[in-house]
Amino acid sequence: MDDREYLEYNLPEFLDESLVAFKKALVDIQNGKRYLQLDMDYCELQSNINVAEVEQLITPEQADYLRGKYLYAE
Repeated sequence: MDDREYLEYNLPEFLDESLVAFKKALVDIQNGKRYLQLDMDYCELQSNINVAEVEQLITPEQADYLRGKYLYAE
């Protein structure tokens, strides 16, 4: 377990839903399923992280962690 994984908990519902959808899409693709909406899920997650941070629903540390782990991961 990543020692900063706690930053993924207690997220606003809209952000949590987009994170769950994005993670599910990645798993589906890794399992060989054809999934054509990954770009949309990526953009929605990115937008929801930004909104949550600007509205101070999550901390800048949480936002940076989520971006680094899910959006900028290689």
